[in-house]
Amino acid sequence: MNDISDREPMTIGALARAAGVNVETIRFYQRKGLMPEPDRPLGSIRRYSGDELGRIRFIKSAQRLGFSLDEVADLLELEDGTHCQQAREQGRKKLADVRARIADLKRIETVLADLVARCSTTRGRVRCPLIDALHEAWPAARI
Repeated sequence: MNDISDREPMTIGALARAAGVNVETIRFYQRKGLMPEPDRPLGSIRRYSGDELGRIRFIKSAQRLGFSLDEVADLLELEDGTHCQQAREQGRKKLADVRARIADLKRIETVLADLVARCSTTRGRVRCPLIDALHEAWPAARI
């Protein structure tokens, strides 16, 4: 991979290709205030640098870790490296959220496994236990 600081200024299309996103994603990030929109030289097109490419990669990395775009905006305000305590707190909150979602998914897995197992043991003209439980909202009470 080339050092992004050595790259020539890029058009928005070239930036999108380098970042692995589409042009509309970049424009969306600009509208949301996550990325600056460079000046347009008189009679020319906007040019983007390695800084913007780095910013897009930062945004995408944060999203892959589950941060929302609003949370990404908060992290971008802390990116100068002097706000480690605040960044750690953001990470701690996200970790707690991920752990809560994992616990929810484990409960859902347990309920579904039980319902699927009950479906396997049902014979004859009895209603399907899975469908019946969903009609009764049974899983919601146990999740």
